[in-house]
Amino acid sequence: MMLKQLAILTLALLPGTALASELNGANTAWILTATALVLFMTLPGLALFYGGLVRSKNVLSVLMQCFAIAGAASLIWLVVGYSLAFGEGNAWIGDFSRVMMAGVTRETLSGDIPESLFMLFQMTFAIITPALVIGGFAERMRFSAMLLFSCIWLILVYAPVTHWVWGGGWLGAMGLYDFAGGTVVHITAGVAAITAAIVLGPRKGFPTVAMPPHNLTLTVTGAGMLWVGWFGFNGGSALAANGDAAMAMLVTHISAAAGVLTWAAIEWIRFGKPSVLGAVTGMIAGLGTITPASGFVGPGGALVIGIVAGAVCFTATHFIQRTLKIDDSLDVMPTHGVGGILGTFMAGVFSSTGLGLFSGYGFADGITSMGGQVGVQMVGILATLVYTAVVTWIILKLVGALVGLRVDEEVEVTGLDTAEHEEKGYNL
Repeated sequence: MMLKQLAILTLALLPGTALASELNGANTAWILTATALVLFMTLPGLALFYGGLVRSKNVLSVLMQCFAIAGAASLIWLVVGYSLAFGEGNAWIGDFSRVMMAGVTRETLSGDIPESLFMLFQMTFAIITPALVIGGFAERMRFSAMLLFSCIWLILVYAPVTHWVWGGGWLGAMGLYDFAGGTVVHITAGVAAITAAIVLGPRKGFPTVAMPPHNLTLTVTGAGMLWVGWFGFNGGSALAANGDAAMAMLVTHISAAAGVLTWAAIEWIRFGKPSVLGAVTGMIAGLGTITPASGFVGPGGALVIGIVAGAVCFTATHFIQRTLKIDDSLDVMPTHGVGGILGTFMAGVFSSTGLGLFSGYGFADGITSMGGQVGVQMVGILATLVYTAVVTWIILKLVGALVGLRVDEEVEVTGLDTAEHEEKGYNL
């Protein structure tokens, strides 16, 4: 036994042997699992969630868009996206040192997990973010325009903002708290969706013609998959199998539960009955809002965040649809965008390392650095919002000039399934 320990110590001291010995098997196993969970969020989770929300004549178009984005985003991430997001570069954008995974082998590590796994985990985030955006222009954008827009948007919006926050950029250097994507995923997706909704204009008949979900069973099924998959989204962002991951999963679940009940309670009080659609939308609001704060708050903070998310996002949904009359078809901005803004702000309010000001309630150590951390959070929110809105608008105008953004009126009436794909979701 003594000889074995001596041999291990001798090998550890030799140059060039540290790389393999630093691999953490437990962390690697967890991030492998988390990666599968995040991909599961898009396929089939988001695809079913969105698919059930549109009218039956457009269900296949939404499913196709989710699958096409999964394919296109994966290849873009491999070729250049990962390098632009996580290459050394400068404060604003990464370099081309990791194009086509240059320099990455089976033994190359990112922290104590394989870099190939870190790249794949981040790829699943790059897939779901543009897939979220399609909810803003569902049922009226050409498939070719959607695909071109999503590819350009991933390179010009998602990759730079990711670099700002997680890739060594200026927001990360400022100390922005965004554990799993309040700015990177939810604000960018929400702002891009409402920008697209404004540029394309409303669906024919909006807001006077009722456009209810055609299959809430699909939507609830997809929502359940999203809830489960979100454990990988937030828990995996710890990049380790440790207490941070466990706490992130716990607060994620609490916020989602609080969001469900808050939204349902508001509907019950205002309209006399709680709706299934409201409950699952409240869940999404709770999940999106806790995401940036999930690595920094305790259970009490998560409870407050989930309740506030349900109430604020409910109000935002009705304000955007009924007051502003913007046809953000599947409520991407009021749930993801507003939730991301709210959660990023509250991450600065409830942030703590001790997780126990009122130990009996599980609140964070208190409202910390109100003039400091909250100020950083506001800079991150505003910078992400303005940059995303401006660049998204430019991309939409460019794509419109190249291929045209919107299907014609006849196609919209017939449905995108048959017009764009020559198929039907249902043959009854």
